[in-house]
Amino acid sequence: MSKCSAPGKFILFGEHAVVFGKPAIAIAIDRRITTSVRRADEFMVNGYMMTRRHHAYISAALDQAWNGPPVAIDTVSEIPPGSGLGSSAAVSVSCVGALLSEKNGLDAERIARKAFEVECVVQGRASPTDTSTSAHGHGVLVSPERLDGFLWKVEKGERVWNIHHCDIPELTFVVGHTGIHAGTGPLVAKVNELVDGSGDARRAIDRIGELVLEGVESLRARDKAALGRLMTENHDLLNGLGVGHPALESLVEACTGRCYGAKMTGAGGGGSMIALTDDPVPVSDAITSAGGHAIIVKVGAEGVRAENA
Repeated sequence: MSKCSAPGKFILFGEHAVVFGKPAIAIAIDRRITTSVRRADEFMVNGYMMTRRHHAYISAALDQAWNGPPVAIDTVSEIPPGSGLGSSAAVSVSCVGALLSEKNGLDAERIARKAFEVECVVQGRASPTDTSTSAHGHGVLVSPERLDGFLWKVEKGERVWNIHHCDIPELTFVVGHTGIHAGTGPLVAKVNELVDGSGDARRAIDRIGELVLEGVESLRARDKAALGRLMTENHDLLNGLGVGHPALESLVEACTGRCYGAKMTGAGGGGSMIALTDDPVPVSDAITSAGGHAIIVKVGAEGVRAENA
């Protein structure tokens, strides 16, 4: 039997702007999904017969990484589904990793590429940001240009992503999940339409791209106050692009004065926000009091890894 785990993630800076060729930073968190693979008489997932309809990511992972006899696949998750913390990427990466390690051992780049193809099959259109972050761990800077810390390049059609390692100091965040799920596609389309018709929106996208690079420097300097200010500005710019939500705003406001900075993470329209703090319990309590589900996370987690079977 083989067994692998992979971390979840959140976007620190760059949501929506990355669609327009701007950079983005994603950070691996200390919440993981573990996948076990063992030989079986039939293809099974968590004790049930595998079907493409109910087990889309695992089925696609088998297509990408397995040509052997039937296997039983079991997953254990520490990541709430639909929370914007990269659960689908962690499933894809840990499953591909477990399947490949049966024959080839662990190669983060190879796993990241195959897991990206899994997400493309299931989602129709995907970015390699989540799967590369889950495979590599630590922090990842995605950029249209090749920069310092280059790891690998991913190409899909006319789209190109350069994946870079980003050093992440020891930091604590509290994630506030609204419990509201909003489709990424319509939100991306909304921003596209706004940018096409508004100079202010185009300038906001440009500024978000600048914030990403400023964020890299603040991470290197371990400057939490600067990171907090950049997070707050990024959040305001995203609100200006129309992807905010009253529930998100309520959670961000609840954290004000209790953290260095707070912002929505991911596509918006619901989902989750993040707050950077040295004292996570009061921030967590404030999020809970405001109606959110609070998750305290540490960042810079190790990427895909083998576990004791």
